[in-house]
Parts: sequence; structure tokens; C-alpha cells
Amino acid sequence: MSNNRTPRRGVLLIVASPSGAGKTSLCRRLMADHKGLELSVSMTTRDIRPGEVDGRDYNFVSAEEFQRLIDADAFLEWADVHGNRYGSPSAPVERALAEGRDVLFDIDWQGARDVAAKCPGDAVRVFILPPSLEELRRRLVTRSQDAEDVIERRVANAKGEIEHCDEFDYVLVNEDFDRSYAELAHIYHAERSCRRRNLWVDGYKAALLKEVV
Repeated sequence: MSNNRTPRRGVLLIVASPSGAGKTSLCRRLMADHKGLELSVSMTTRDIRPGEVDGRDYNFVSAEEFQRLIDADAFLEWADVHGNRYGSPSAPVERALAEGRDVLFDIDWQGARDVAAKCPGDAVRVFILPPSLEELRRRLVTRSQDAEDVIERRVANAKGEIEHCDEFDYVLVNEDFDRSYAELAHIYHAERSCRRRNLWVDGYKAALLKEVV
């Protein structure tokens, strides 16, 4: 029997967490280990941070340009977060999924909710929790990217973000990075085999049942 298979529908994997819980580090490793997984690069109005690259980490745009895209209904989701705007263009994501390519979203819970609402059959949501708020504060301080008042605001906001973890399909506590990464990778692998995405199964099954043994 031929093993030819028609393309499957791509996985839309959404990973969210409070700032500092480790989602970006987990997502980067997942992408490094899985070359077929593409990052949905968000647009943002916030300032670029040391070490970030425009077009790789985010597409950095002006507030005026961002508003123009909102008015054109060009985003799959967008939100105001910590005084800045973030958004994900919809066309590249839909094109990738239709072509069987997997797309990773590294966003906040608000974006995850919006994307899932618009892509209910595709979205797989994973929420990353910190082991404690004190550890969350320590990580934010250690990465040295924000002023002290910004760090305290992020820690305070984390409680409100954590309240939304029950909206997600999977919840991981990032106490040990390697263990959390292994769990995230297992989720991704399992979702790639999900029946509803593998459009080739019906034909493959029919061919099996026609075999003479």
C-alpha cells in the first residue's frame, strides 16, 4: 500500500504566561528543536529591548501604524498590555495552517483568548505558571530588562493573569526548565497526531480496508 498522505492541517500552538514565568525561553527551545514550527511574529508599539531584533522578536511599529492596521481589520488579535499594544496579523497564520505548517504564538492570556475564539478548531492553549510570585520577581530582576517600578507592576499584574489559566487546555508549572520543556514538547507532539488535523487518515484507512490479506 502506498504511504502517500495528503497534507494535514497545521497546529496552532499558543503559549501564554505572566511576564517572567519563562514562556519565551520555552518557546525558543521548542522552535530550535522543531524546525517545522514557525513563530507568529507579533507587532508591537513598545520600545525595542537590548538584544532584540526587529522582525525576529517582534515587528516594532509606531502607534499610528498600529492603529491603521486595527482600522483595516488586519489582526487576528491585538491588545493593550502594560501601556503598549501587541497584535498578530491574521493572513500569514491562516495560510500556514492551511498548508500544514505549525504556528507558535508567544502571547498573553488576552491574545490567547482572542485567537482561540477566531480559530476554535486549530488553537491549542498552554499556560505557564511560575513556582511562586517571589520567584517570578527574582527572574524579572535577574534579566535586567525593566526598571524597578515596571517589575513591581508586572508582579502585581501577574495575579490577574494567573486567574485566567483555567481557560487553557494545558497548564504547566515552570519550576524546572528542562522538565517543563519536556512536557511542552510532549503536548506539541501529541497535538500533531490529533485526528482532526490529519486529513489523510480517511483515505489511508479506506486503503487499508481494501487490502486483500
